Amino acid sequence: MKILLVEDDIDTAQFIIKCLEQNGDSVTHCTDAEQGMLNASIHSFDVIIFDRLLPGMDGLDAVRILRKSNVLTPIIMLSALSETAHRVAGLNVGADDYLVKPFAFSELYARLTALARRQPLLQQSSDLRLKDLTICRTTRKVTRGKTQIELLPKEYQILEYLILNKTQLVTKTMLLENVWGFHFDPKTSLVQTHVSRLRNKIDKPFSCELIKTVRGHGYIISE
Repeated sequence: MKILLVEDDIDTAQFIIKCLEQNGDSVTHCTDAEQGMLNASIHSFDVIIFDRLLPGMDGLDAVRILRKSNVLTPIIMLSALSETAHRVAGLNVGADDYLVKPFAFSELYARLTALARRQPLLQQSSDLRLKDLTICRTTRKVTRGKTQIELLPKEYQILEYLILNKTQLVTKTMLLENVWGFHFDPKTSLVQTHVSRLRNKIDKPFSCELIKTVRGHGYIISE
């Protein structure tokens, strides 16, 4: 794998680099968010490892900017902050996974290879359509009729997952696992809040409602 590591702690970085290179992987190392963002924007990587707490710009802000800049490389965030709210914040800005320090390298490597196996969104060329709603998966451009709709990364992922499973019930658990990568319930209104924001953009300005709530069960998107 070709990996970008953004980590300011030299001991941690050297440990990760040594282990990755022993597995035959190539590592580009940056010690601050700005250099990490620059490398992520101009070079191609299989996975990015981004530390949560960095000097200058915070890792959360850096990941948020990368996603808004349409950098779709899978990102795993490392952090000593272990509370659920911190994990939610990392995933909410666009990270694909979140690993708490200290960690075993075997777990980090398993997560890296799992992320690298995912098909990059840029290679998913087919458009998705439902009634007058269209998603261009190569550019993440969303339109309804002639109106272009700006979505945040998680809003886009929810919409894409709903349309891929159109006319079927999508539960809160399914969204937590497939959009955020959670295999536990964070006991927050994370899903409800994001779906509400998505509906305000996708449905509220238009006459026909596409996303429907099945009370106590989940959501269905259909014509």
